[in-house]
Amino acid sequence: MKILVIHGPNLNLLGTRESEVYGTRTLEEINSDLQGLASELGAELTILQSNHEGEIVDAIQNSKEYNALLINPAAYTHTSVAIRDAIAGVQIPTVEIHLSNIYKREEFRHKSLISPVADGQIAGFGPDSYFLGLRAALLIANAKQINS
Repeated sequence: MKILVIHGPNLNLLGTRESEVYGTRTLEEINSDLQGLASELGAELTILQSNHEGEIVDAIQNSKEYNALLINPAAYTHTSVAIRDAIAGVQIPTVEIHLSNIYKREEFRHKSLISPVADGQIAGFGPDSYFLGLRAALLIANAKQINS
C-alpha cells in the first residue's frame, strides 16, 4: 500500500512554532514515527512538506500511483480552492488531518474547503492525528480495493 503524505505551509516550523497549540515535536520526529508505523502496517510512505500551494497541487495531481493521500493542508485548509479541486480531480482516498482542533480555534479556521472532498477528517490529537490518519487512510484504501 503506497500512501502520499503532504504537510502544508509552516509545518516545517513544528517544535518551535506556537508550541502551546502545536506541541513540541518537530516535523522530522513526526515523520520518523509515521514511517515506523507505516512499516509496521506494511505501507510505504512518500512524504512532502511545502509552503507553496502550486507544489502541493502538482503533488496531488501526480498521485495516481498512490493508494491514498494523507494531508495536513494547514492554513490552506481554509483558503485553497486549488488544493480542494486537485483532490476532487484525482479521486484517491483522502484523509485530512490537523494537529489542533480547528473547531476550537479562531472562527476563520472552522471552515475547511478540503473536508467536502476528503473521505474523513481527524483533528485535535496533536501528532497522534497523523498516526490515526494513516490508519484511516489504509482502512479506506483497503476497502476501495476490495470493492473494486
